[in-house]
This record gives sequence, structure tokens and C-alpha cells, in this order.
Amino acid sequence: MKKQAYYRARAPLRISLCGGGTDVSPYPEEHGGMVLSATINQYAYVSLRPRRDSRLTLASLDYDTVAKYDHPRRVRLDGRLDLIKAVVKGLRVKGGADLWTHSDAPPGSGLGSSSTMVVALIGCISAWQGRPMTSYEVAELAFRIEREDLGLAGGKQDQYAATFGGINFIEFQRDATVVNPLRIRSDVLNELQYRLLLCYVGTTRESARIIERQTESYREGRTSVIEALNRLKAETLEMKKALLLGDVDGIGELLHQAWENKKRLDVGITNKRFDHLYRVARKEGALGGKMPGAGGGGYFLFLTRFDRKHRVAAALERLGGQVVPMSFENRGLTTWSSSVSGTRRARS
Repeated sequence: MKKQAYYRARAPLRISLCGGGTDVSPYPEEHGGMVLSATINQYAYVSLRPRRDSRLTLASLDYDTVAKYDHPRRVRLDGRLDLIKAVVKGLRVKGGADLWTHSDAPPGSGLGSSSTMVVALIGCISAWQGRPMTSYEVAELAFRIEREDLGLAGGKQDQYAATFGGINFIEFQRDATVVNPLRIRSDVLNELQYRLLLCYVGTTRESARIIERQTESYREGRTSVIEALNRLKAETLEMKKALLLGDVDGIGELLHQAWENKKRLDVGITNKRFDHLYRVARKEGALGGKMPGAGGGGYFLFLTRFDRKHRVAAALERLGGQVVPMSFENRGLTTWSSSVSGTRRARS
């Protein structure tokens, strides 16, 4: 039976520990931004099968949506699978292919799933094209496709986190972005992972709207927003120090402080239900926590006392949350090829 060649890519989703918001223009150009992020064992996946003809089939397995074109040059952005289409256009795809995408978390969940998917798409298509790219080149292209080509509001950390993988201190300046991998002791990483709790609270949201309002407030010179961003940046430096010194309890308190400052960026970041969930989690033994994305729903991340994690989890699930197993992932964007026998062709 004839084997068919596939190109595949996988990029990890991330939890933003501190500094989210300081990576959103124009703040980093004017003040310098910095974030702490960690990739986890949830992923965005892409598979690509070359075709002998010029036809292009794009499919999202998550949404059961397919778009078909006689030739890649006929691809148009129309609100349907635009993330995939923008990468096809950005990489100037000329040949025919069948392409599938799938993510472990939905867009709007706060884990950077949209940007991570763009990174995985770039990795898969560039491998097929035989076009080597550095990690910085992949992340920058992903940022340009999302923020410039598609005009989606957002920051810069997600593209870099997904591409590089691991726990990173990322600095954003006017002319450069620098990724600093942190060398954290294994016992600190194990303790941190043991006490972190990731909970899906529902109500996925369009992060772009929250970020657009935050940016508008910053441009208008709203003092509370500027002060909150400055504090988030300072707390990022403090959390980096706590990580390197192994002060896990201190990280919990800094998560709490960062959440209090993050809520000052926009009214849509939290609501009465999320505030209640947070108060209950703190009462049951969470030292601190935050939504790891723009806010407004998706996932909540908590750092708990070691002997209270089960109580925090039970309380959150009683209130409608869904605790999700999580571990750190050190690898970033990964690509490979596969030969599969007898795989049925996609509808075309």
C-alpha cells in the first residue's frame, strides 16, 4: 500500500505568570515591557499533506470547518479560517496541499491559543517549503501576521513563548525583543508544578476587545492604567527573583498582587462571578492567582498551599470550574514528517 507523506508541527500553549499587558504597544516602545511566561503540556497542532495539483484545502478539526481553493493565490481573508489563510499568504504558498489544525484549548481561553496556532502553522508550512527559520524569525513573523496582516489587537509574548518553549523572562523594547530562558532548580520547578492549579471557568472571550480598550486608556493617559502597567513590570522583576531564589510562597503573593493590578487595566477583565471564585479559592488555601490571558474568562491559575490544593480544587469545581491537569513543557515549536499507509484523502 502506497505511503503518503505528511508534515506536522506542534507548539505549546502558555501560562503568563506576570507582566501581561506590558507587551502591548505602545507601552513597550515607550517604557519597555517584560513578562514571565511558562509553556505547558497543552498544544496547537498542524498537519499538512502535499498535493500533486495546485488545490488547497484548509480544515479546522475543532470547528469542523473546511475552506477549499483551486490555487493558493485565490485565498481571501473573509472571516472564515483567517488565521490559517493569513499564514498561507504570509509564507507565499504556491503549491497545493491539504492542511488540518487542532488545538487543546479554544481561542479566548487565556492560554495564547490563537498565537500558538499561528506559530505551529508557520513551522509546518516552512518545513514543507524547505525554508529554515530561526526561532526569532518565526516569532516575529507570527506577530506580524496577527497584529499587522490581520489587525488583531494583542501583545507580543504569546508568539515568543510558543516558539521558544520553557520558562522565560522576555523583554520588549522599541527595536528588539529578547528571550531569556531561566535556569530554575529542579526542586523549585517540581514544587511550583505540585502547587499550581489550572481551572477552566468558562466564558471564553474575545481578548482583542479588552486589549483595545486597555490600549485606548493608555493612549488617553489614564493614570490608573499607567500605574498598573508600571507595577506589573516591577512585579515581574520581583517574581523572576523569587523563581531563581526558590521562594515559592513569595511567587503566590506576587501572583495575587499582579492580579490586583491587572484588574485595573480594564473593567472587562473580571466580573462578580470571577471575583467570587477568587475569594473562595483564597479562603480555601490559594496564596494567589490570576487569569493568564487578557481576562474576561477562560482559565484561572492559582498557586496553593501544598496541603490545601485539593480543597481549592473541590471548591472551584463546586462553583462550576473544571480543574485541568497541567505540567511544564520545555520544548517550543517542534516539526517532523511522517509517512502514513492507506490514509483516506480528505474530501476534495
